[in-house]
Amino acid sequence: MSRQISKQSLSYLKPETPIIYVKGVGPKRADALEDSGIKTFSDLIYRFPRRYLDRSTITPIVKLKVGTEATIVGKVFSQNFVKTRRRSFYQVLIGDESGQIKCIWFNGIKYIKDAFKTGDMVAMSGRIDFFNGPRLIHPDYDKLEAGEWDPIHTARIIPLYPSSAFLKKVGLDSRGIRRLLRPILEQFPLSFDEILPESIISKFELTEINEALRQIHFPESIEYLNRARKRFKFEELFFLQLLLAVKRQGIKATKKPFKYESPGPLLKKIYDKLSFELTDAQKRVIHEIWDEMKSPEVMNRLLQGDVGSGKTIVALLCASIAIGNGFQVAVMAPTEILAEQHYRNLKLLGEPAGIEPRLLIGGQPKKEREKILGEIESGAISLVVGTHALIQEGVEFKNLSLVIIDEQHRFGVVQRSKLIGKGLNPDVLVMTATPIPRTLSITLYGDMDVSIIDEMPAKRGKIITKIINEDRLADVYKYIGEQVKKGNQVYIVYPLIDESEKLDLQAAIQGFEYLKKNVFPDLNLSLLHGSMSNAEKDEIMRSFVNGTVNILVSTTVIEVGVDNPNVTIMLIENAERFGLTQIHQLRGRIGRGEKNSICILVERKRTEISHRRLKTILSTTNGFEISEEDLKLRGPGEFYGTKQHGFLKMKIADLISDKELLKIARREAFQILDDDPHLRRTNNKYVRNHLIKNYSEYLEFINVL
Repeated sequence: MSRQISKQSLSYLKPETPIIYVKGVGPKRADALEDSGIKTFSDLIYRFPRRYLDRSTITPIVKLKVGTEATIVGKVFSQNFVKTRRRSFYQVLIGDESGQIKCIWFNGIKYIKDAFKTGDMVAMSGRIDFFNGPRLIHPDYDKLEAGEWDPIHTARIIPLYPSSAFLKKVGLDSRGIRRLLRPILEQFPLSFDEILPESIISKFELTEINEALRQIHFPESIEYLNRARKRFKFEELFFLQLLLAVKRQGIKATKKPFKYESPGPLLKKIYDKLSFELTDAQKRVIHEIWDEMKSPEVMNRLLQGDVGSGKTIVALLCASIAIGNGFQVAVMAPTEILAEQHYRNLKLLGEPAGIEPRLLIGGQPKKEREKILGEIESGAISLVVGTHALIQEGVEFKNLSLVIIDEQHRFGVVQRSKLIGKGLNPDVLVMTATPIPRTLSITLYGDMDVSIIDEMPAKRGKIITKIINEDRLADVYKYIGEQVKKGNQVYIVYPLIDESEKLDLQAAIQGFEYLKKNVFPDLNLSLLHGSMSNAEKDEIMRSFVNGTVNILVSTTVIEVGVDNPNVTIMLIENAERFGLTQIHQLRGRIGRGEKNSICILVERKRTEISHRRLKTILSTTNGFEISEEDLKLRGPGEFYGTKQHGFLKMKIADLISDKELLKIARREAFQILDDDPHLRRTNNKYVRNHLIKNYSEYLEFINVL
């Protein structure tokens, strides 16, 4: 289609119409929109508002309360640059019929001073601060058309759209997007095919797609808006769950080329020689895994359990089933030190049954590596433990039937697939110590069966958790010194947050130097952080495990770490900056032996929310309870590990507030695939097309459709 085509010749817009042909979009705007991922009319119409203005969401200035989040609508009365001895800032005075408030910007002044004109009607949102009167610091803002907002005489609901610096340059801020979309939705009939089955629309009284698109952009009322939002939330969750159902179907449709005749002789040998009794949870999980291993369908199972819950012995007992039936097992860990720990534990536990694991990691002498590779290929090695080295070229298995992956979120999809590809449709067992809330679990791992070890082994020391402020640090340092003299070891952890990684790392380095020079000059301290090479990190951890290092000062790289039963103290600096799940993971690094341990949280900047979060850690050691609270407080986007999964970037649905809708969408998605495994029926035509068009990059088993 030529770009010279007249926009006026289009009597209506098709979903696939290139954005350049949409009325009101010229070449510059088209470039800006395409840069934002909006290439077609469908992309534009599915760019939903981020929020809305209506009477119920606006607070009169006179009723603003300090410390609360609020949205105000008013006119720009004045603006000026203010320079003080302490700091310079830009100030915009906004007023409504009830009063006035100052909006302050300390950063981005060059841009802000050109953003407003006196008399502009604007909406400002943010947290109400107080300094010589109420004020908003760096508020989120949107410009409104003259006459677009009149809270007294109109009930109009105004959509506020996400934008970008590039879009704003071509006049497509939130107001510009409204100017673009309103005439289109008023003048052109929408022609989007319904992508949800009629049975589902009828069953849940969902709004038809074209009407829902109109109402979500320019709703006639709150009721119509809520119905439109429900429709698109369901749609988003339904296709997400359908994707997982298809992936699960693909896995279940894959048959094993091998068969386990029985649990084999090795399982009983190892079990009988254990120096401890398995928990009921461990026994239950082993039965769940065995039931799936003996089935003709490939296993794809997630094993969840808190740090120290005994996943390793479960993994070995399941591995012994495969080995006892004459097959090979591969265990992949994200770091060399963790791989070595698994190797040592598996070697110790496997000895009674004659299982001799081998370790394959980077940097091994060439002769040793070649010998191991030869034994793997011949089948002489039945259990191999390693890192990424397992997926490199030259690693060939004779009959790999079980793949065990520890902390799989540390590996990419391609890396996991490569190891699985070393066998012929092997069973897959993925282990994680990250407690994942139910609502997040069925989204992250909805294509997998899940086993949970929800019981800790007996004879473990208690972990006491305390919150302190920095005034008490001197006493804590004295206590640490006394404990080290008794032979105990210590973790001191500093935060490391993506957005300020360099500053955080510098703080950790400075903290280490201060502690080493001024607080513990007679003790052996080491520093561990993510910018070190793997070899450096592994060497430091080895020194800590063998007792050479008394105190390990670290960033959060120890979160998924090794067992060291001699560590009885963990001090977490700036604990308010950590997520609850992250603190729980870190805390799980201590209390690994029979000694009682203590985790000390240093809270340097207390806020109401941060203190509430930290008090949750005091109240429970149940990882799943903590993760549920963490999800509520931080949201799925910030929850540990979710950034690894691109399909979680949802436009409108929310895993917390929409969890009931998620359950319904999951049930319907799995049911529709049970009834029509290939989505070939006429009434599922558009479902199938939409799934392939929008989710094909995630469909490893696309051939099943």
